Amino acid sequence: MELTEKLSLIQQKMKAPKNLYNKFGNYAYRNAEGILEEFKPFEAEHKVALTITDDMSVIGDRVYVKAIARLMDCESQETIVTTAFAREASEKKGMDDAQITGAASSYARKYALNGLFLLDDTKDADTDESHEEEQNRNRTNAKNTSTKKASGTKNTQTDVPNNESIGMLRNQLVEECMRTGRGKLFLKKQYAVENPEDLSESQLEDAIAMLKQMPDKKVS
Repeated sequence: MELTEKLSLIQQKMKAPKNLYNKFGNYAYRNAEGILEEFKPFEAEHKVALTITDDMSVIGDRVYVKAIARLMDCESQETIVTTAFAREASEKKGMDDAQITGAASSYARKYALNGLFLLDDTKDADTDESHEEEQNRNRTNAKNTSTKKASGTKNTQTDVPNNESIGMLRNQLVEECMRTGRGKLFLKKQYAVENPEDLSESQLEDAIAMLKQMPDKKVS
């Protein structure tokens, strides 16, 4: 069996649960360590090995961590490689330089592994997160219906975030909120909500675009 076939089987079987919770963004997520734990049983089954290394790149005055995930076939020595980048924060309160680099490395490694194993933001039907998301959709639909009845006009906000992209957008929004020092007040002023999970996909994209134009938070 070729390595691409082995990887395809692993991708079909592998499910890395989101066992961590972000209180600021109010959503569950996974990290690189959790993905690696889910991968380990496949090593013996398919006779493959996985390594992850980091490379540092300086672009302008900023440092980027490049994570390289390499899947190797123990029988043929064939390899498949994916990479991902994460920028080091210029400053992060309460963290020294080594911790800042480590945080960027962890972030880049997670997305390199996501790319290798095709991990997305789908939820298992019996998880609390899935039930909560369904409740959020029901509340959104009820709110839209109520608005239509009250105004007698068509509600233009009908887009519901899709499972495959919403997690990535929420991550980006949280990062930009942390970078700029703008959080719930920004969301409340712009969209009359306090949490990223209350935004539609188009609103998330719009908020990220606005925040990207704003400078980094000043550190006193």
